Amino acid sequence: MGIRDSRFYKMLVKDDEKEEGSIFMGIFIGLFAAFGGILYGYDTGTISGILAMPYVLKEFPANKESFTSSEDSLIVSILSAGTFIGAIFAPYMGERFGRRFTIIVATCIVFNIGVILQVASTSIPLLCVGRVIGGLGVGLISSMIPLYQSETVPKWIRGAVVSCYQFAITIGLLLASCINQGTHLRNDSGSYRIPLSIQLLWSLILGVGMIFLPESPRFFVKTGKAERAIESLATIRRLPADHPQILKEYEEIKANYDYEMSVGASSWIDCFRTSNSQLKRLITGVFLQAFQQLTGINFIFYFGTTFFKNSGIKNSFIISVITNVVNVVMTVPGIFLVEILGRRAMLMYGAIGMCVSDFIIAIVGVTTDSAASNKVMIAFVCTFIASFAATWGPICWVVVGEIFPLRLRGKCVAMSSASNWLWNFGIAYATPYLVNTGKGNAGLQSKVFFIWGGFNLACLVFCFYFVYESKGLSLEQVDEMYEVCDNAWTSHNFVPTKNGFSQHLNDKETVNHLEKGDSEVSV
Repeated sequence: MGIRDSRFYKMLVKDDEKEEGSIFMGIFIGLFAAFGGILYGYDTGTISGILAMPYVLKEFPANKESFTSSEDSLIVSILSAGTFIGAIFAPYMGERFGRRFTIIVATCIVFNIGVILQVASTSIPLLCVGRVIGGLGVGLISSMIPLYQSETVPKWIRGAVVSCYQFAITIGLLLASCINQGTHLRNDSGSYRIPLSIQLLWSLILGVGMIFLPESPRFFVKTGKAERAIESLATIRRLPADHPQILKEYEEIKANYDYEMSVGASSWIDCFRTSNSQLKRLITGVFLQAFQQLTGINFIFYFGTTFFKNSGIKNSFIISVITNVVNVVMTVPGIFLVEILGRRAMLMYGAIGMCVSDFIIAIVGVTTDSAASNKVMIAFVCTFIASFAATWGPICWVVVGEIFPLRLRGKCVAMSSASNWLWNFGIAYATPYLVNTGKGNAGLQSKVFFIWGGFNLACLVFCFYFVYESKGLSLEQVDEMYEVCDNAWTSHNFVPTKNGFSQHLNDKETVNHLEKGDSEVSV
């Protein structure tokens, strides 16, 4: 049975929207690019277990017993400093050399240099240098992959495929947790070097594989390479370059870009202009990625092992594996539901689930201290992770890849990703001081979940007022939606016009022609 015969396809694609050409190729390209999430997730997941390994605690901390809050903060958060810089730098490479080339360089060169330095480290300084350089690679990847996916995948399944980027992140986290579990009791450098060196395998698979995939056709349109844009579309759709379907799709992408350029340029300052709701879009992307971090999810994956251990929970490494399994499994419903319930509704449901779970964890942690309360905390940590995994985990990347116009997409996605990493850095740096006990620390422990719960309530309010529903729309139709819909809560009623931007461009040219004619008559 082919993809077009599946119930999922028939449910999502109306008869008058069905197009010729291959569906498989576009989906395959998006799914393979999603493999980059394994680098992101694995790199994030390894550090939590490594910092709790007995051999590492004997070799790396200054006191040779345990990491201080400052050492904890530096080692964990320094990765995010690198990723922030990488995310900001991504559009310079992505818009000049292409999305695909940037991903190849980030994985095969930048990221691998960082991994090699981490594997070679025997003290905190070299480990931190390696994490900064590795972070540069992860930052480039985190900006480019959702962008590349959004620009190559068919619109009816774009949300599900881009969500697979987050699914790959969860698999990376789980793999890191399992490998840490297998090596953490070794009484030699292999305890941390084995999990760190395995990252080289993930980066080479992605980097080498991307060599054989096509560049985004929208990148070629943006750089004025019409023939290469058509060739790229033909490769993705598996149709001849002169096929009417290919030419029609190219003309609509080109018309959209020409219309965008007729109303504004593509400089950094243009990202902040109010025309065509551009500033609103940027606020949506930047704050959505910030709130993804402020949910508190990376508190679990950065410091979960240590937190469970300090809370009196035995087998903290096993609990870490369980929470990662929940993260992987519960991402799957989100992949399918994003194209059924939509982006906006899923984000709001997820915020409610996380908010309730966080407050229950905080209240139980404050009021009781027993084996039963530990079990309750673990259970609601799992419901919190499940709510995040099915909603905010994948869908934030989907929305950010969809909402920006082509002329500014690279820069705006980069700023949104940089926002994610900036808050990631702040949370990773501040959390040990907030949670740990002792001099100079706040000693909040489980009370920190009151903070995460408050932010998740803010997530719900933000989604209601700012997140537009882009389910089932092409990237060009999303642009049109922002043209005609003033409020996010009415966006689900939007119906795109046929050949919308081609018509807009023709109307604009007609008006300009008439104005020119009037001026000539008056002269």
